[in-house]
Amino acid sequence: MRKLANSELHRLDVDEYKAADKTPLIVVLDNIRSLNNIGSVFRTADAFLIEKIYLCGITATPPHKDIHKTALGATESVNWEYIEKTTDVIEHLKTQGIITLAIEQTEHATMLNKFQPDKGCTYAVVFGNEVKGVSQKAVNACDKVIEIPQYGTKHSLNISVSTGIVLWDLFCKLQ
Repeated sequence: MRKLANSELHRLDVDEYKAADKTPLIVVLDNIRSLNNIGSVFRTADAFLIEKIYLCGITATPPHKDIHKTALGATESVNWEYIEKTTDVIEHLKTQGIITLAIEQTEHATMLNKFQPDKGCTYAVVFGNEVKGVSQKAVNACDKVIEIPQYGTKHSLNISVSTGIVLWDLFCKLQ
């Protein structure tokens, strides 16, 4: 097998990305401290044609060299906005009929592999701080909580890894 060259991958350019039909998914970042994680989320969001990213709290915003290092230009393609309070974003999205999902470990959380999104709905997934997770106020404001099943000795995943898992899973289920 021969690896494909980038020119053979038939990727969209930025203008084509902006004009393309998007996956009905929005990402909300609740107080993400690592600039590399933020950039990785942008890159993953680009890969799955995500509608928008909301950056909240201490989450840094582009342009920044450390975000760019992992985003590799995705900050130019993916629509994003900074809003200070995560709960304000969640409440705003809910008024638009968007279903909000905290990605967290809580009582009565639905396991990701058991969650079946409704086609025709738009979902916003809220990812939290690397140490504290999604804030309790944001969890309380969301419609539902989704948990990524884990079977090893660790109790959490890196936020960029969690984003990749959740977006891929929901992308596949919404197709």
